[in-house]
Order: sequence, then structure tokens, then C-alpha cells
Amino acid sequence: MVKGILEKYDRLVPRYTSYPTAPQFHAGVDGSMYRDWLTSLPEDMPLSLYVHVPFCDTMCWFCGCNTKIINRYSPVEAYLETLLREIDLIADILGPKRTVDHIHWGGGSPTILRPDHIRRLAGALHNRFSFAPDAEFAVEIDPRDLGDDSLRALAESGVTRASLGVQDVNGQVQRAVNRIQPVDVTRHVIDTLRSLGVDRINVDLMYGLPYQTVEGMKNNVDTVLTMQPDRLSLFGYAHVPWMKTHQKKIPDEALPGRDGRHDMMMTAAGGLMAQGYRWIGLDHFAREDDAMTRALDAGELHRNFQGYTTDPCPALIGLGASSIGSLPQGYIQNHTPVRTWRAAIEAGEPGIAKGVQLNDDDRLRRAIIERLMCDLKVDVKAVCEAYGCTPETLIPAFDALKPMEPDGVCTIDGWTVTIPEHARILMRTVAAMFDKYLAPDAQRHSRAV
Repeated sequence: MVKGILEKYDRLVPRYTSYPTAPQFHAGVDGSMYRDWLTSLPEDMPLSLYVHVPFCDTMCWFCGCNTKIINRYSPVEAYLETLLREIDLIADILGPKRTVDHIHWGGGSPTILRPDHIRRLAGALHNRFSFAPDAEFAVEIDPRDLGDDSLRALAESGVTRASLGVQDVNGQVQRAVNRIQPVDVTRHVIDTLRSLGVDRINVDLMYGLPYQTVEGMKNNVDTVLTMQPDRLSLFGYAHVPWMKTHQKKIPDEALPGRDGRHDMMMTAAGGLMAQGYRWIGLDHFAREDDAMTRALDAGELHRNFQGYTTDPCPALIGLGASSIGSLPQGYIQNHTPVRTWRAAIEAGEPGIAKGVQLNDDDRLRRAIIERLMCDLKVDVKAVCEAYGCTPETLIPAFDALKPMEPDGVCTIDGWTVTIPEHARILMRTVAAMFDKYLAPDAQRHSRAV
């Protein structure tokens, strides 16, 4: 990619883990509406569950998640009690024991839970829902200070996939972002998980962190590959200190520029592909025999709040403070302050803060954006026919895309839009042309590169 083109199209755009995106969520979608949405789900519709644990014992300064730093365990224990009540509340609203195909615990750090509480939370989910025989149960893991007792509790609870945050193996970078994590610690957790039967391993790396270099990124990839993960995610650090004030601790002058970020991303991607990993979507990599690669080849890859996924379930139930759910009718998000969320649950009401109800145009544009983000290609006419409309309604989006074509950012053939491989890193910019809500250079979003 010519660097002048990068500069031209490196815009502030969403990551499109949903459409409409989070800025469109509003308080008009409340707990009462959510109840109606839940009760109208067909009884045979499989569900996905997302459980959010919003606590960490240290703040990683690059973090963009909803989390709270604690130095006592009592808030976690109290949170778990409310979470168990929410599980019962939502399960009661849904009715007879529902089938679950996918489970994901995120945070924060779900592994901040003590071993007996890991078992208790997993047990509550098993008691109130029917896990499909081939259900995927994934947990985000912070390898630091994680004892083998906790790993055994995860395995005994039925976890099938572990996602480990690594970010960078260089000591200077780790100190600059307040995340000290020796390689041996990460390796021990992965080896122990595999010995316990949890053999689907994801690893997260980041580029764009302070003091990172291209050579350092190559070393990150080489080091992580010795642990033989099934999948890797390569996320670009989003420096948004006006939204996440702890990011102000990262010195601006230590951050790589646009060209440096691009070179790091491409170096890492090249190293992974040279070792047999497929580049999937924007920032995921998987082995050829992985379920995510098979989903990509079958045109069945999806994108949700956890990133790229093989999960086809039309209903994702969010549990816990700040968690986001997705239903056929729209999106919902729980209250972020634990106190507010807890008050709603104790009153016997879903802890909904906001959301957005989808209309037909939203569903159409969401489908188009998802295919671009997953496949780098979309037949807009075919999607429109599936949604009972004509592609002419999207002519303004095509008019916005046409100036990108001579720059090699996309190609347009009739109603089909394709993002060339060399422009993959700009897919968010291309997808944004179909976003009718996006304000130019909205400060809420991060740059495409």
C-alpha cells in the first residue's frame, strides 16, 4: 500500500463489531422492551451467552475495556452474587431451558474469579441452560498470577477455548503499558491448559504500542509461534485518551506513527502467513484446519462484539455490568456502573441502560458491512434481493466509493464491491461508506491504520 494512500484514507471509523454502532444506542431501549424481545424468541432458537466480569487487579494503560481496578476480592464476590441472580432472571424470562451453542467470558479479567467461584458461575449456566454437545466455551485469560488451581477449575467447568492476552514480549514495551508478563508465564499457562484438555488456544498481540519497532514485532510473532496457538489476533492499539483517561500515562512521543504502525502490522501478518496461518478479516489469523478458516471459506464467518467468530446464533445474551447483547430485534447494553446494574437486578428487572432497535435498512446495511469485514467482498445486489429491496437505494454509498477505486482501495464491478488484498487494512474505511449514521471524523472512533 502506497503510504500516501494510507494517509488519505486513515480515517476515524468504527470497528464494526455491530451495526448500528454503539454511538447510536439510546435509553429508549429499556428493560421492558428487552423482556418483550426475549419472550418472543422462538423456543428452538439456539443462543449464545456473553458473561462480563469487569474487574482487574492492575490497569493495563492501553486498555479500552469497561473494567475497574480492585485490590480486594470482596467486590468480585459481591458481583458474582448479583451475576448469579441475573442468570436466573434472564433464564426465567426466556422460559424452558434453552439450548446454548456458544459461551464466552470476557472482561476485565474473568480469571480474577477464585477457582470455587469459576466452578460456581459455570455451574449456574449449566443449571439454567442446556449446552449443546459441541458448544464452544471460551474464556479470556490474563496469564499473570494465575494459579494451576484456577486452570483446573476452568477445565473442569467445560471450557474448550482459552484466549490469552500477550500484547508484546519486550520488557520496555511492557513497562510502558504497565503489563509485565514474562514469556515463561504465558508458556506455562498454555502448556498447563493443554495438559488439562483445553487445547484450543488463542493469543492476542498488539501493534502501535509505545516503543514498539518492526524488528520487535517480528520477535513477538516468532516467540508466540513457539507456543503453537490455533489462532492469533493482531489488534491495533487505539489511543483515545479523551475517552480512556488512563491512556494519558502513555507518552505520545513514544507511539509509532501511521507508517510505523502499518509496517508493524504487515511484518507480523507476513510472519504468520509464512508459517501457515490464514489472514482472516481485519486482524485475525488461524491455522488452515481451524473452524474459523473453514467458516471463512464457506462464507459463514461472522463478526460480533468479541471480534470474528464462527458463531451463527441470531441471539447473543449479554450478562453482567456493561455487557452487550444482540437479538434479532436489536442491540442492548447493560448499565456500566455496577451499582446501577445491581439495583435493577435486585428489583427483578433486566439491567438495561440503552440499546437500539433495528429497522429494515439497518439490517440491510449490517449484512453488507459484515460481508465486507469478513470476506473483503460483497454482492450488494444479492444482499438487497435477500432483504426484499433494490440496490438503487444504496447509490449514495457507491458514489462515495468511486473516488477510492483509482487509488486501489476498492474495485467496483456492477453492484459488487471488492477490497484488494493490499488494501485489507483499510476495510473499515470502505465499510464506512455504507454507514448512514457515521459523522465525519467522529472522535469516538479510532483511526483505520
